[in-house]
Amino acid sequence: MAPARPYFFCGIGGSGMLPLALIVKSRGGTVAGSDRARDQGRLAEKFDYLRRAGVTLFPQDGSGVTAPQTIVVTSAAVEGTIPDVQAAKRVGATLMLRAELLSQLFNEAPNPIGVAGTSGKSTTTGMIGWVLHAAGLDPTVMNGAVMVNFAGPDAPFASALVGASDIFVSEVDESDGSIARYHPRIAVLNNISLDHKSMDELRALFRTFVARSQIAVLNLDNDETAALAAELPPARRLTYSLDNPKADLLATDLEPKPDGIVFKVSERNSAASASVHLRVPGRHNVSNALAALGAARAAGLSLADAAQALSGFRGVRRRLEFVGTANGVTVIDDFAHNPDKIAATLATLHDFPGRLLVLFQPHGYGPLRLMKEQFIDCFARNLGPKDVLVMPEPVYFGGTVDRSVSSSDIVRGVEAAGRQALVFADREACGTELLKRSKPGDRIVVMGARDDTLTQFAATLVEALSRGSNA
Repeated sequence: MAPARPYFFCGIGGSGMLPLALIVKSRGGTVAGSDRARDQGRLAEKFDYLRRAGVTLFPQDGSGVTAPQTIVVTSAAVEGTIPDVQAAKRVGATLMLRAELLSQLFNEAPNPIGVAGTSGKSTTTGMIGWVLHAAGLDPTVMNGAVMVNFAGPDAPFASALVGASDIFVSEVDESDGSIARYHPRIAVLNNISLDHKSMDELRALFRTFVARSQIAVLNLDNDETAALAAELPPARRLTYSLDNPKADLLATDLEPKPDGIVFKVSERNSAASASVHLRVPGRHNVSNALAALGAARAAGLSLADAAQALSGFRGVRRRLEFVGTANGVTVIDDFAHNPDKIAATLATLHDFPGRLLVLFQPHGYGPLRLMKEQFIDCFARNLGPKDVLVMPEPVYFGGTVDRSVSSSDIVRGVEAAGRQALVFADREACGTELLKRSKPGDRIVVMGARDDTLTQFAATLVEALSRGSNA
């Protein structure tokens, strides 16, 4: 990082940009930025928060990039035609990818902990951050989601935690290949499944990530991750499982509760054990918790201390987040956007009674094209006979895109498999249908990624239900 130079974040409201901007600001950097959502009048609360944090905001028209010494930070999704990027080239400013800056900060830290995998990264990162914070280790944490434990009236978008120690915990992303930039001391790998890239590409990326670490925390319940564990000597791996007694950390006696899930964790080498009352539900979160406990053990905490701290973890936003109940109908907001995440969410919700009315907004046409058959199979297998899937077309924020596969293709496939599914041109029409169908005892689940307005949409459903708009 170059604290003497000003930083300009293009798309500063994004889930990966906002926390990075705040970390740079906390380390003495001068930070400004722009965002299309702000220009469109969306997400005002988020941009008010950034202003209060000392960030200067500009329209996304190039007016904020005027000096050659500026470092302009963009995500891989930002196209070169955006005025900020054109202005940077015009004045000779430095263009830097978000992942390049984040990996720089990460690799400079003496004790970097990288959290990777197809699913569960944000929750596991939040768990590790909370456990280390609660233990007094004062980590810096870079997450792609708001961590409820650190959020409050003064920090409603707490997806970053700035600590004073040498520990840097970060979610790392494989979708754009940027995981190859990171050199973790402790590598956490939850799972590997199809998402964004081919399986061969994913295997190569995750293998390199694990190989660079001093110790890797690996999930034996995922065949791909277990195969990587088999390639490492025992001294360089710490494994976990819900089923495999050969794992270093094993979860048993799982008991779903209305406010989460209870389980026992046992450590094979030391014969130590501890009970955990996790305040977030689902077997998939027990797996995330084991990953966090493994990272904490690798960082030097005792199993007892780590387990006790983990019981205080309150989750991350948009992961099976309860929005409200009105007229007997509960609305839940969830980040699930690939088949594994969707399956985990539906399985968790089916632990308890009540029909599911699911709105799934795909996070792009590309993922639908890549995983069309997997999406169809996922919903066909995991929706109950009385459940209903409702889909709008994928979220679209501009740029060129191949629309050869759409939500209609998914709905037709799910219907052909014998499940109830409907498609509408826009999200508002989906909401009208959900409200019309909802009855006391139902749960409406709003699913999707890369669109912060989904949370606002979920809240409007609760408001409509409270007005009796489902009558």
